[in-house]
Amino acid sequence: MSSETSFVTGVDFATVFVKDYPAAVEFYGKILGLEQSADYGKTPGGEFETGNLTLQVMDAAAIGREFEPSTHPTAFHVEDVEAARAELESKGVNFLADTIDSGVCHMAIFSDPDGNVLMLHHRYAPRD
Repeated sequence: MSSETSFVTGVDFATVFVKDYPAAVEFYGKILGLEQSADYGKTPGGEFETGNLTLQVMDAAAIGREFEPSTHPTAFHVEDVEAARAELESKGVNFLADTIDSGVCHMAIFSDPDGNVLMLHHRYAPRD
């Protein structure tokens, strides 16, 4: 590691591009239960709070981007993956596979209405 201190002190937000912003608002706000802290109004986009990171959810086409769903999962920390999974399944969310037990964490992978890959995650063992 470098002995110099980085000028980066954190991550303020991560962008999630979508095709259908109203469906994304329903999904991130109502299904996942994230607080919507901003709606951009004229531009179809807004912000959702996860507790430690803001998700900026935006209609890709509205800012001249071609939409492509992200295949790199955003991992949402939960205390109980199976309980969170059961709640989301009861709301119609389909998971892409069985819950994974890696030996140090539980992971359950699903996607938003536009196909962006998301994950429920809980680390139950300390890092080595």
